[in-house]
Amino acid sequence: MFRIIDKIRDSSFSKEGCHITQKEVNAVFDEQVRLCADILQKKTREYTGDDTDRLGAFKAAAALQHTTPQCALAGMLAKHIVSLYDMCFDGDTDYDIGTWNEKITDSLNYLFLLKAIVKEGHTNQTD
Repeated sequence: MFRIIDKIRDSSFSKEGCHITQKEVNAVFDEQVRLCADILQKKTREYTGDDTDRLGAFKAAAALQHTTPQCALAGMLAKHIVSLYDMCFDGDTDYDIGTWNEKITDSLNYLFLLKAIVKEGHTNQTD
């Protein structure tokens, strides 16, 4: 039986002896979550100051744009996603790990903040 994964292993996508293990994926995940938490904490002070509403900047952006906080956040996230796409499809540039970390971390943090906005919206809904 033909399996596509076997074909990929035999192609230029995979270097001999460079297969990542589940343990290594778990370590990448743990490191990324810690980095996301550190950046979110740092950005909290930067974007909210003394305001106790962590999502206040998205609500202010929504008011300026006459839209919802979700839409305002999605617009901000789009910039990061476009940048990641550009990096992924740029065959001419070998981006350093710091650049990848920044773009991936920012994108994930916007998704975490979107989750908070959605949760807040559902918490405040009346049945």
